[in-house]
Amino acid sequence: MSNDPLLQPYQLKHLRLRNRIMITSHEPAYSENGMPTKRYRAYHVERAKAGVALTMTAGSAAVSLDSPPVFDNLLVYKDEIVPWMKDLTDECHEHGTAVMIQLTHLGRRTRWDKGEWLPAVSPSHHREPSHKAFPKKIEDWDIDRIIKDYTDAAERMYAAGLDGIELQAYGHLMDQFWSPLTNTLEGPYGGDLDNRLRFTFDLLKSIRQRVGNEFIVGLRYTGDEMLPGGLNADDGLSISQRLKDSGMVDFLNVVRGHIDTDAGLTDVIPIQGMRNSPHLDFAGEIRSATDFPVFHAAKIPDVATARYAIASGKVDMVGMTRAHMTDPHIVRKIIAGKEDSIRPCVGANYCLDRIYQGGAAFCIHNAATGRELSMPHEIQKAQQRKKIVIVGAGPGGLEAARVAAERGHEVVVFEAASDAGGQILLTSQSPRRHEMISIIDWRMQQCEAMGVSFHFNTYAEADTVLAEDPDEVIIATGGLPDTEVLNSGNELVVSTWDIISRSVKPGTNVLLYDDAGDHAALQAAEVIANSGARVEIMTPDRSFAPEVMAMNLVPYMRTLQQKEVTFTVTYRLHSVTRDGNDLVATVGSDYDDGSRDFSQSRRIDQVVINHGTLPLDDLYFDLKPHSVNLGEVNYSDLIAGSPQTLEKNSEGKFRLYRIGDAVSARNTHAAIYDALRLVKDL
Repeated sequence: MSNDPLLQPYQLKHLRLRNRIMITSHEPAYSENGMPTKRYRAYHVERAKAGVALTMTAGSAAVSLDSPPVFDNLLVYKDEIVPWMKDLTDECHEHGTAVMIQLTHLGRRTRWDKGEWLPAVSPSHHREPSHKAFPKKIEDWDIDRIIKDYTDAAERMYAAGLDGIELQAYGHLMDQFWSPLTNTLEGPYGGDLDNRLRFTFDLLKSIRQRVGNEFIVGLRYTGDEMLPGGLNADDGLSISQRLKDSGMVDFLNVVRGHIDTDAGLTDVIPIQGMRNSPHLDFAGEIRSATDFPVFHAAKIPDVATARYAIASGKVDMVGMTRAHMTDPHIVRKIIAGKEDSIRPCVGANYCLDRIYQGGAAFCIHNAATGRELSMPHEIQKAQQRKKIVIVGAGPGGLEAARVAAERGHEVVVFEAASDAGGQILLTSQSPRRHEMISIIDWRMQQCEAMGVSFHFNTYAEADTVLAEDPDEVIIATGGLPDTEVLNSGNELVVSTWDIISRSVKPGTNVLLYDDAGDHAALQAAEVIANSGARVEIMTPDRSFAPEVMAMNLVPYMRTLQQKEVTFTVTYRLHSVTRDGNDLVATVGSDYDDGSRDFSQSRRIDQVVINHGTLPLDDLYFDLKPHSVNLGEVNYSDLIAGSPQTLEKNSEGKFRLYRIGDAVSARNTHAAIYDALRLVKDL
């Protein structure tokens, strides 16, 4: 048996877990009508096949009708979920993985205009800043009803054959009872800590009466809200000890912080640019004080940190949840001694930020996650070896090269720059996003190990490509900033790329016009603000930086709000003129209906434009007449996972495709997905 601490089994009550790595409860939003159907099941089974000891489904599965999910969570208040959960559990069990589920009532952490349009409910009328619903103050009959709902849900999961359940107690109804900030009740459920915990223990007692003492029950809870007047670390230790002493709880899953604001949520679940494992020591303090099984997860992205968490005795089971979204085969690779081949989580948080905007969770650089039914995590060999030429070594080009090499093809890559990376080389210039470079480093490592031939400092032209006599050509040349967006004065502006790359020095009084809403604008704003300049970030949109999304926005705002930065929404930059050493910007609004003059002017010394990119597609169009398919892609075959067979030109010498920003301005995930779903069938 291996001496690796991560590979040691762990006995939790009657349940033997085969190693110390788990996937904590999370909601990837892959369900259909609240049910964990084939797509949801395939996601968890993929990770079970690779050896994870425990997978926890359904972050925040809803137990009650008045706990409507704000994104696509599971609905455990419906009997119809039982066979779906049984199928998922049985298949994971076949591969040796235990299965649990997280049950919750959201309390005030939802909206009244979701689901059945019932009022949100909480132990006070205090509104949660994130979801903005003013809740009904809970009544005695609500408490009785919700306890029964929890108990019924637990029984459903017991009937489905799960190994256990986890009750959610941070930011949700349960710890809304706990916290003096959100509990203004009097009498048996409000007042001192004993009363505020009464709901939890009444609920646990009801569940145990229904499912018995063998079924595993744990809590995921905050041991310290880190808010003035809220639960502090001493309270958390007292709660932990009481949960243990109750005899009704089998494990503690400890977090620290609060999630009622975007900033608070991001501190609980840190993203790139923030410290790894910030709450691990705190979880270790709880374990040491209680001598009770403790689980923990919060930005533990790499095997070394996970191994330390177990070896040091800080926790009994370590969660690597986002890491498993990036690479579902972590455990298998540890066992095989191939840790270096693990696809690294870069903390981009594309996964979580998407679900909070109502989308499905996707990893920024593993396009197969969440698409297990159609996209492979392991690439199959092609029946016939081909020569594939790829132009461009950004994320899309490198993914195309990696997948083609895995297929067994001969792969040649041309790159005009001296290094691989494309736009990621640019974005990783910012310390906040430096981890993004691992997207490139991992692919280069994989490609070099498989013998991909790279030609750097080579500006490929049509003759360059034709001389290779390729079977397939993929153009992944990306794009360049589009700054031609004004009615006049385009020659007077610079791009966000100019600022981020430091090829242009920031001015002292800068207008940054953001018409794309992505990271480039905020990265440039940080560079400018950190130079000591005054910055106005202007957007014609009604919301600020929508493509950056909520949790990624938090670190930017913490920096920019400390500088001389202002934020202006719903105004559009029309033109720029020069006046001596200054620039004069004319600003208007899309809301101008002609009844009054919305136009304004700004006197500044620099205008920076963020308006996406235009494709670098000259080579594509030069090669198009020489191709069999004339560059055309059969979208139906692409989506169905069938090979491209279009023949439009009998004189053609190869098939030609383009991907990523060489087609249109999108993002890293889109470029990688373009590459994977095209090349997996070449």
